[in-house]
This record gives sequence, C-alpha cells and structure tokens, in this order.
Amino acid sequence: MMEKELVVNNFEVLGLAISPWIFIPLIYFIWVSLLLTLKGISFHIIRRWSRKTATKLDDIFIRAANFPITLLVFTSGGAVIEKFLPLVSNMELTNHFVIILKAVTIVASIIFADKFLSLLIKQYAYRVEILRTSGGIAQAFARVVVIGLGFLVLLDSFGVSVTPLIASLGIGSLAVALALQPTLENLFSGIQIITDKPIQLNQYIRLESGEEGYVYRIGWRATWILMPPNNVVVIPNKLLVNSRVINYHYPEPEMAVPVEIGVHYNSDLDHVERVTLAVAREVLQDVPGAIKDFEPVIRYHQFADFSVNFTAVLRAKEFSEVPKIRHEFIKRLHRRYAQEGIVIPYPIEAVNYSQEKAFEEGRK
Repeated sequence: MMEKELVVNNFEVLGLAISPWIFIPLIYFIWVSLLLTLKGISFHIIRRWSRKTATKLDDIFIRAANFPITLLVFTSGGAVIEKFLPLVSNMELTNHFVIILKAVTIVASIIFADKFLSLLIKQYAYRVEILRTSGGIAQAFARVVVIGLGFLVLLDSFGVSVTPLIASLGIGSLAVALALQPTLENLFSGIQIITDKPIQLNQYIRLESGEEGYVYRIGWRATWILMPPNNVVVIPNKLLVNSRVINYHYPEPEMAVPVEIGVHYNSDLDHVERVTLAVAREVLQDVPGAIKDFEPVIRYHQFADFSVNFTAVLRAKEFSEVPKIRHEFIKRLHRRYAQEGIVIPYPIEAVNYSQEKAFEEGRK
C-alpha cells in the first residue's frame, strides 16, 4: 500500500514566498489575539452593566463563561487554519481540527453549565432552607447530572450509539430506586416541605407525637428540631409530612398569651377587672417581647366549685416570649391582689360530721 505524499504549499504575500510553517502560526496568533481582545472588551462592558443591575445572574454568567470562551477561542484558531489555509494536499490530517473543535465545544458547554449551576446554588442557597445545610450535596448532584448528560452528547456526536447505554442506565436506575425506596420517600417529602413550606427554619412547632421546639435544620432525609432542654429530635421527612403539626409562627409570629385566673365569690368583679387590666398593661409595657400597644382583655367564663374563673389575654411577639410574659404577669398580679384584698381561693374539702354520724348510726 502506497503512502500518500505530503505536499506543503508555500504562500505568496506581496510577491514573497513564505513557508506555511511561518505564515500559519502567525495567522493563528493574530486570530487568537483578536478574539481575546474582543472578549476582554465585551466582558468589560458587560461587567460595568451588571454592576447596575439588582440580580446576580449576570455576574454568575460572566464568571461561568470566562474559561469556556477562552478555551473555544484557542481551539477555533486551529479550525480556521484548517478551513481556509490547508497545510497539505492528498491527506486528511488537518480535518481533525474540525473534530477537535466539535469536541472542545461540547466540553466547554459542560464546563460552563457545571460552573453556572454551582455558582447559582452557592449564591442563592441562603434563600432555600434545604440548601443552607445541604448545598454541597445539591452541587454534587447537579455536577453528576451535567457531566453525565454531556458525556452522552459527546459520545453521540462521535457516532457512538447511546441508546443501549441509556437503556442500561434505566434498568440500573430502577433497581437503585427500589433499593433506596425509604430514602427516596424522605427525599421527596423534604422537597414537599420546601415547596409547600408548612414549616421553615427558626419556627416553633409542636408535633402530633408531643415533641416541640424550633426547626433547626431541614435536610434531604430528616428535619431536626431543637427542643427547649437544648436537645435535638430528628424526624424523618416522611413522618413529618404525614403527621399533624402546630406551627406557632403562622399566620404570624405574634400570638395571644392567655392566663387562667380564679377569684373568690365574694369579690367585686368590676374591681377585679380594673385591677387585672392595670397589671396587664404594666406587664406589656415593661417586659421585653410583649406587644406594647396591645389592649389586654379579660373574660369571665365559669362559676367553678371554689371560684369565679376568667381568662386574661396579653400578647407576645413570638412563642419564646410567652413564658416570660406569663411569669411576670402572675407575680405582679399576685402581689397586687394581696394589696387590693382580692382573694384567690384554693380548693377546700369540708366534711359534714353530723351527716357522717347519722349515717353510721343508721347502719347500726
């Protein structure tokens, strides 16, 4: 088999014959320098414009596109040489430049997509609770998806059939999904919590099972709740979605502080009401965390066995302030009732000795 002859053609510029080994590198250098200069000017203009915008998407785009565009600039120089300035005849050597450019274009797109998604997750992770604590997992997942899809596109561009590979991945994914069914249930339950937002970070909640506390972390598998004793209870997301939850921050963090009180039947109820409201107003003004402009309310609601019962209602900025407000109100109200002569009765059991004696004599 005869080898193809390598023929190198000289170039004439202003009547001078120049070897292609000198002329072609010069053309390549000029092409790359021109595009890099144009890229620098364009990016400078875009950066100045992006400083005036409120969104960070343009900044993320610039950072993600910087290296891939530079990579394409250097590769495109070889394609231009192959297209317009063939080095050889009777040989397909330079045709590889187009193939290389095609492959580099796909690789540059993968690099751009990977860096763009990574920067996007990092920039906006603070807005999504699950990304605050699991941003690294999200970045890794996005990277695997981008690189996997890019690899399939790269194989397809070179004529490699990816249909069998996709079918194999589908069967493998089904097997993995069945093996990880409990984990996937918690994963999708976590996504449901994030999208529906029945709870959010730093909100005080009470579970159907009795645990209560602040939402400390919402993860991919479970939600962490910081309880008042400074312990953490970890609830799988699936159980949390399927249970009843009391959220003390909805529809707003402010909440009523009801206090149950009982006074003696001989009390002047109008006087009791005036004194109780006066003490409640003092507490709202003095205790941090209370709503100062809220007008306290009392409502009598029961003739009990030993007292006339009523409820005094104050208001707190959030649930964590309730115990402090109730504590201070009870102390001040007890002291003020003692000064005003208002009696708070306590249960007393009386035994009727005459009735008991007659009953015993009747049995004899």
